[in-house]
Amino acid sequence: MSAAPTTPQDAIVQDAIQEISHIATLPEVTMKIIQLVEDPDSTAQDLNQVISNDPALGARILKVVNSAFYGLPGQIGSINRAIVLLGLNAVKNIAIAASLAKLFRGGKICPNFDARDLWNQSIAAATATRLLAKQVGLGLPDEAFLAGLIHDIGIMVEIQARRTQFVEVMALLDKNPQLTLREAENQVLGASHEEFGAALCKLWKFPASFAYVTGFHHHPEDLPEQHRTLTSLVHVADAITAKLDIGFTRGIEHPEISPAVLDALKLTPAQVDEIANEVPEAMEEAKSIFNNAVV
Repeated sequence: MSAAPTTPQDAIVQDAIQEISHIATLPEVTMKIIQLVEDPDSTAQDLNQVISNDPALGARILKVVNSAFYGLPGQIGSINRAIVLLGLNAVKNIAIAASLAKLFRGGKICPNFDARDLWNQSIAAATATRLLAKQVGLGLPDEAFLAGLIHDIGIMVEIQARRTQFVEVMALLDKNPQLTLREAENQVLGASHEEFGAALCKLWKFPASFAYVTGFHHHPEDLPEQHRTLTSLVHVADAITAKLDIGFTRGIEHPEISPAVLDALKLTPAQVDEIANEVPEAMEEAKSIFNNAVV
């Protein structure tokens, strides 16, 4: 049960989230995987059994695990082996990523927005976040990738639950190029994609780190320091996609990365430039894996 709304903005967000729960959700098997992995009593065998009931999802997970993108030695022939090698949490994150592409269907919503551009930007941000996480020694490549992939999922809430108003947002941005996406969203919708995204993560029972990413990727410095790292990496990844001009970049407010964010991550501008050079090739690998669900 979600908490009762405490502000008019909370009520706006909750109304939209209730609608999207009827319009589009993660597949039932993916929701089962999330619940199972969050249960401390679950075993690898439990997870293997759930995934085995959905051969298409199992095949997609193995495709990810065996790709050059994931970089494991040798071929992994079974979900059970993947779980043993990567752990329950990593396989859960791969399953979510493999399921998410279906939500980005829709094509051209209005003259200046195409859902496929948002998907391309999300894949690029996911790829960049993963490379950045490796650079700073965070580990958790699957978590980093998924964080980048879902950071703008609040925009999908707007498209699916508030499409007419979303088209108004895009028209307002056309007329007022100085406005940020969040400013336009707040004017038209009364909330921004950050609030919608964080609420959707809570509805789907994602870990808190993903709600932080969706809710604070434009301003990670507003998070408590201990919760800032993954969101800051996504913030930098967003700036990289803006620099590379990949997909829907209108929502990116900070193409110039704050030196304070880089210092906190112990990243240099030169390292960011190096990663930016790697993104186009690396994201092609990711697209070839995850695009099977996009039409």
